[in-house]
Amino acid sequence: MTFFHKMVKDSLALLLFCLFLFLFLFSEELKNISLFTRIPSIFFNVNTIFLSIILEAIPFILLGVFVSAIIQSFVSENVIRRVLPRNAYLALIPAALLGIIFPICECAIVPVVRRLIKKGMPSHVSVVFMLSAPILNPVVYASTYFAFKSTPYVANARMFIGFISSVIIGLIIYRRFKGENILKVQQEGHHLHNHHRGNKLLETLYHASDELFDTGKYLFIGAFLASLFQAFLDRNVLLSIGTSTTFAPMAMMGLGYVLSVCSSADAFLASSFGSTFTEGSILAFLVFGPMIDIKNTLMLFGYFKKKFVLYLLVVTPLVVYFSVYVFQLIFFK
Repeated sequence: MTFFHKMVKDSLALLLFCLFLFLFLFSEELKNISLFTRIPSIFFNVNTIFLSIILEAIPFILLGVFVSAIIQSFVSENVIRRVLPRNAYLALIPAALLGIIFPICECAIVPVVRRLIKKGMPSHVSVVFMLSAPILNPVVYASTYFAFKSTPYVANARMFIGFISSVIIGLIIYRRFKGENILKVQQEGHHLHNHHRGNKLLETLYHASDELFDTGKYLFIGAFLASLFQAFLDRNVLLSIGTSTTFAPMAMMGLGYVLSVCSSADAFLASSFGSTFTEGSILAFLVFGPMIDIKNTLMLFGYFKKKFVLYLLVVTPLVVYFSVYVFQLIFFK
């Protein structure tokens, strides 16, 4: 991608955000202008939903880009090689549990994982961390526990299924992409970095700013698509299949993908469906949504090769669905 094309994409993303911010601040005034009275109110709802997704995700995006920049500046390839077990299969277990130490949600995990791969972490291990961290972290566990106070086992079930599913997906990715580079070839950073190689703090700030602009445009586009789906989605269709053991998990996984709610808050939304959907489908929503949603799909296509992303988009829902299906057959008889 040329510098000109990159500038155009960055500018369009920024203009999109500014447009929605303007509509959010002055929507009531615009509704009173005759030119805008014919615009259906649902389009103003799109604007409100878009900004709510952005405002919810921005703090976590900032956290993610700074963690990524710190890894770039302070963590060497040798450190990563020393920490991880040499055995490709054994390395999956600590990778899945890293989320307990690093409470990063799905809004911020993609740039962190890309940086870890660049630093030498095996691709399949990084994928396990990417899928499990938004679920297996203390913040998400606490929010899930409080959202399901009457059924506290839901929080434990979410952690268990998230762990098992991420490890299985990691095994499949290892078998399919063993030894392959799954990252896109991109120019790294700006020339300004070269003047501050000795200053770790400035180097970290420059890397963070690069990551923020790179990640931000995918966040804006993904949030816009998610807001469109939320505004126009007919949820009565979902409710009609909510009691089916077979189809309800599929419906709730689709809903989790579309809504793109941050994993630290999605449990409260999921609890509102408790009276109409099966417990298995609620768990499918809680596990699949943090792994793959519209926002991070756009980021994945921006940073990873298309073949890998498409493969991941097929494998992840299949593994989560069958993990939930088996779990509910055993425990929800």
